[in-house]
Amino acid sequence: MTKTPVQRFLEHLGRDPVLQVQVEAAVTADEVALLAQQLGYAVSGSDLLMLSRRHAPGVRVTRVDHPGEYPGRYY
Repeated sequence: MTKTPVQRFLEHLGRDPVLQVQVEAAVTADEVALLAQQLGYAVSGSDLLMLSRRHAPGVRVTRVDHPGEYPGRYY
């Protein structure tokens, strides 16, 4: 089975401690997507938001709810 760009990025993230620090410092999903794109992964902020509450080996995706957002929009 072919892995999606998001899955490949999450695998890369799981084994790259420097990238993990950069992702933890990112404020938005779009900032994380930009990091992925700079590494050659075709990932969007929306792709990442759709993964909220899921995890890949070594990586847990958590979406932070902000006041004023529509509940359930991405899950």
